[in-house]
Order: sequence, then C-alpha cells, then structure tokens
Amino acid sequence: MGNTSSNAQSAGYATSVAIIGGLFFVFGFVTWLNGPLIIFVKLAFNLDTVGAFLVPMAFYLSYLFLALPSAGILRITGMKRGMGLGLLVMAAGAALFGEFATLRVYPGALSGLFVLGAGLALLQTAVNPYISI
Repeated sequence: MGNTSSNAQSAGYATSVAIIGGLFFVFGFVTWLNGPLIIFVKLAFNLDTVGAFLVPMAFYLSYLFLALPSAGILRITGMKRGMGLGLLVMAAGAALFGEFATLRVYPGALSGLFVLGAGLALLQTAVNPYISI
C-alpha cells in the first residue's frame, strides 16, 4: 500500500516539475522576444535607435517596480493562483501591445510591454520558490 502512495506522490512531483519547466520556457521566450521587437518597433513606428530601445527599458522597468509588490500579491493569492494571475496579466499585456501596435500608438505599445513584464515578474516570483516547496 505504501508503495502506491509513494508512486502517486512521485508522479505529482514529476507533473509539477514539468509544468514549471514549461513556464521557464515561456519566461525565456517572452524575454528573448524583446530583441527582435526592437527592430519591429523601429520600423513600424519610424523611430530612431534611442526610441526603439525604450522597448527593453519599459519591459525591464516593470521588474524594478513590481518584483517586491509581487511578493505581497502572492501572500494574498498563494503561489498557484499567483501563477495563474501572472499568466493572465501577461496575456493582457500582450493584447495591449498588439492592439496599440496595430493602432500605431507607441506609448500605448510601451505600456503593454510594461504590463507584460509585470505579469512575468509576478509569474517568476511565484514559480521560483514553488519548485523548491
């Protein structure tokens, strides 16, 4: 009897680790997209180089301003719900960026990237300690 309980617990851990591994792939992919996005916004919004490099600045400023508040949010929501909330905020940021990029409104597109980074900061704050629990 104890063996089946141990196997079920091991399968649960394996599933959790696989999900967290997939989320780390999402982190890397979204962060990597900033590089090609610089060229895209430079062409789409007819910007100079300094204006185009506001893309990574807006993205990473969200980490600066929201990493510590994310810990407070996670205290309220819990780790699992915090991960879902982080994914939801990331999706909202991506939708904002897409909408404002379509409308050719650069400050709005930057705000979408800030929201995307905020969701990623929340998600990373939830995932990193969750894997060690």
